[in-house]
Amino acid sequence: MKSRKNYIPCLKWKQGEYQALLRLSSTTKDSILPIIEVAEFSIYEPENSFDHEEGKPPKTIDEHLSKFAKRVKEKWGTSECFVDLRHIEVTSRLVDGRHPMSFIFDDLRSQGVKAIPVVGLEQDYQYRASSHEAIVVDNRGFCLRVSLQKASSPNLVEIVDNLLGEMGVRTDQCDFIFDLGAPENFEPLNIFAGILESIIKNIPYLNSWRSFGLIGTSFPSSLSGIKSGVSFIPRNEWRLYKELVKNLKISNIRIPTFGDYVINHPKVSNMDMRFMKPKANVRYALSDSWLIARGENVRDYGYGQHRKLCNLILKSREYSGNSFSPADKYIYDCAKGTVPTGNLSTWRWVGTNHHLEMVTRDVANLAAS
Repeated sequence: MKSRKNYIPCLKWKQGEYQALLRLSSTTKDSILPIIEVAEFSIYEPENSFDHEEGKPPKTIDEHLSKFAKRVKEKWGTSECFVDLRHIEVTSRLVDGRHPMSFIFDDLRSQGVKAIPVVGLEQDYQYRASSHEAIVVDNRGFCLRVSLQKASSPNLVEIVDNLLGEMGVRTDQCDFIFDLGAPENFEPLNIFAGILESIIKNIPYLNSWRSFGLIGTSFPSSLSGIKSGVSFIPRNEWRLYKELVKNLKISNIRIPTFGDYVINHPKVSNMDMRFMKPKANVRYALSDSWLIARGENVRDYGYGQHRKLCNLILKSREYSGNSFSPADKYIYDCAKGTVPTGNLSTWRWVGTNHHLEMVTRDVANLAAS
């Protein structure tokens, strides 16, 4: 059974990420179905939900969510996307009493966006009830997102049946995302691939889901241990996927669509960056690793050091060329001094845009091999 798209990137919907989507080639955009996670918001610490485009933290959940649908329409368009509110404080409600899920999908609907709600097995009744409202109105089903721990549960069939019944959705109206998160250790890859093959084989109704995806990452939660200059981090989620595909083909088991967390760890800090001293870095995805070009902290040494970092990428023999993507063109131009050195959001869109373009090509090449 062929999935609707070839790649499922999970995005935190920070400014750099949606600017990266805006700059994607039409071919790449047509090949991906993103999971868009609404940025974290806590009623207890709203200052941690800093909005870089507005230049200030939202004061209320209403403020935090007010521009989400409009930005999805402007940066992604009206094409299908998964929308997940797992990072919103469960007790958050808008001034008018609505659940954030209800507000978001009302707003996305008004913008004409073909959004599909993401529901996990751990979400509370109010979240599920609000998702059901969207399912009934939009008739697009939903996306079931299942963690590695939940997928290994002996009573998974019963849990899945209960949720499908509650939502009033058949398996062929539902997307199944197997979410590995960020496993501590992918290696040995062949052993991990064997474990996943066994779990996938036992996923309920495996061949009936509208689409079936696998997402995960080996990107570190912090770059603090990465030295200045050029370093390489293995992209173990991609290496694992290739091993898994080989095994599943032999066993004639349904192959999931590849997905990842792009250049993020699943748990990303939402602290106000005005009060931190992040180091300059460029995250540049390669087929089996990330090249990390890292400098000094931008508070004391400025963003001008990105010219040197971009030159390191150009000289590394790993550079894809300035016609590969808008991000690669920006890296080239920055190295030559013809564009500004930007800020943190600039280098997030650069890293994300290159990653999305490169992974889309790699996935297509693997499928054709």
